[in-house]
Amino acid sequence: MTHAQRSSRLIVAIDLGLVPYAEALELQRAAARARMSGQLSEDVLLLVEHPPVVTLGRAAQAARVSVPEVLLASRGVEVFEVERGGDVTFHGPGQLVGYPIFDLKGHKQDLHWYLRQLEEALVLALGEYHLTGIRNPGYTGVWIDSAHPRKIASIGVHARDWVTWHGFALNVRTNLEFFDLIVPCGIENVRMTSIARETGREDLTLVQALPDVANAFGTAFQRDIDWQPREFLPAGVVPTATLDGP
Repeated sequence: MTHAQRSSRLIVAIDLGLVPYAEALELQRAAARARMSGQLSEDVLLLVEHPPVVTLGRAAQAARVSVPEVLLASRGVEVFEVERGGDVTFHGPGQLVGYPIFDLKGHKQDLHWYLRQLEEALVLALGEYHLTGIRNPGYTGVWIDSAHPRKIASIGVHARDWVTWHGFALNVRTNLEFFDLIVPCGIENVRMTSIARETGREDLTLVQALPDVANAFGTAFQRDIDWQPREFLPAGVVPTATLDGP
């Protein structure tokens, strides 16, 4: 079946596995170009895990990285400046990162609406673990516990011609000590958490979380989820690993 023959009511979900950030960045940019040109006729949700990396969005300030870059390098943490919105964040093992390559012309041409739908999808996914995700007024992302807010998911996006890339990072069983190296999302004194910490499920893997997150996106965006292998993607940087958690 060709791309043109596929239903536009689909989100194609692709498990890319453990992929270096630079490689995934080029892949999502290539996928976004293909979506804009029509080479990809469906929305695509790329799901990935990264080795330790700090990314700086357009709003990031150098002071929000708490330690020198040379110290980050000594701990195996890369640093990238990227075009997404938002501030500084961390990606690493045990964190599920999603890059929706969505054409908002098929949804709603409103980036604020899109950000709220990303949050809604993550709130729905957290509900599968009996966690109540909440929004924190004035910020983008998802928190746990309104009385003592703890941030569990970060969001930063970019769009061109209403096609999105970059996306979200959900802490499944991330080593939260890495967040001490930065001021996460530029929010002073923010407390970070994970599904594993909140539920006590230290054995939870990203493979187990994948369908919950993908299905939640289907619900939030009113689309069916169609799992495809990485070969579905157009020519570009196509990783070879699969997500199996650290």
